[in-house]
Amino acid sequence: MSVAAVDYQSPDLQGYYGSFGGAYIPEMLQNNVEVLRTQYMAIMADPSFVEEFNALLADYVGRPTPLFRADRLSEAYGTNIYLKREDLCHTGAHKINNTIGQILLAKRLGKTRIIAETGAGQHGVATATVCALKGMECIVYMGEKDIERQAPNVARMQMLGAKVVPATSGSKTLKDATNEAIRDWINHPNNTHYIIGSVVGPHPYPDMVAKFQSVISQEIRAQLKVKTNAELPTHVIACVGGGSNAAGAFYHFLNEPTVKIIAVEAAGKGVHSGMSAATTQLGTQGILHGSKSLLMQTADGQVVEPHSISAGLDYPGIGPMHANLYTSGRAEFVSATDEEALEAAFYLSKTEGIIPALETAHAFAVLGRLELTPTDTVVICLSGRGDKDLATYMQSLQNNQSH
Repeated sequence: MSVAAVDYQSPDLQGYYGSFGGAYIPEMLQNNVEVLRTQYMAIMADPSFVEEFNALLADYVGRPTPLFRADRLSEAYGTNIYLKREDLCHTGAHKINNTIGQILLAKRLGKTRIIAETGAGQHGVATATVCALKGMECIVYMGEKDIERQAPNVARMQMLGAKVVPATSGSKTLKDATNEAIRDWINHPNNTHYIIGSVVGPHPYPDMVAKFQSVISQEIRAQLKVKTNAELPTHVIACVGGGSNAAGAFYHFLNEPTVKIIAVEAAGKGVHSGMSAATTQLGTQGILHGSKSLLMQTADGQVVEPHSISAGLDYPGIGPMHANLYTSGRAEFVSATDEEALEAAFYLSKTEGIIPALETAHAFAVLGRLELTPTDTVVICLSGRGDKDLATYMQSLQNNQSH
């Protein structure tokens, strides 16, 4: 079977991408997830929904975001590099694409209360933003460790009217925040919609989030056609934690076998250092947060604590779509260490005048490893801006100056 004959975009009716996906949930959430599963496609296809979603993307989020040819970066790597500027979205990252879609969905389902989990805080900010826009109660769960390292985003969420609840168990990061959010949902099943921020969780969340984020690759195709006379790049690169920016950037290229898909995970202090979040290298098949995917776990199934300098990639699993892309060989999964990501962030800043989020910097860190030619067209999803990571960047500057 040729690559093109497989549909990598959508799960089957049970919510599986290959052998990954499904909905592994407690009885208490069965009804909530079932209502979502049976209604999400119809709601998302409703012309009034499509019209409202597109209008908000244009007038509120600021879409389409530019596709920028990075001349100096292109020259340095001897190829043609384009940056999809998701950092220019309202709130500073791609996360808002999905939260706008989900808040509109929640309203149509009659929900009055929104909960979310967040790592880097960008999804929390995006959720708080749309709740303020639509007048909905908003509770955001965030790991205690992430609250410390992403203080500006915590302040933004509170200013937008959200209640930020610290997760104090485990590693006090994204995984633990997700656990707390699921617990809340179990206790408030009737009036609450859980806005999951990545392509993870029980079906239909991975598909729903990927579809809302697919506007990224839809725009890339149209913009490349104008700039290069060809819709298809040779390479698309994105960082992957849970993987929503990657799902969005890859989506409309997944069934195009000529396009190389490159996903960059966080190697932390090194893939085999014991402080990493490179799930495809270290993970095995298991169940996490409601779906079957690849996750970092011990022999007896206990989740291994991940580590990344970037709060948004500090997750012990990947979404089922990505697990399928990895095991099927459709996408190439590589990883970048904390140091490589920092180096790439400073290089991009000084070369193109763009300070990226630490998550995004991982995608730039692998450019030097690829065999690129002068005729290649490389698109990198610049998923977020670096304002939230300035404390980490400043620390790095100070460390370098003291050496």
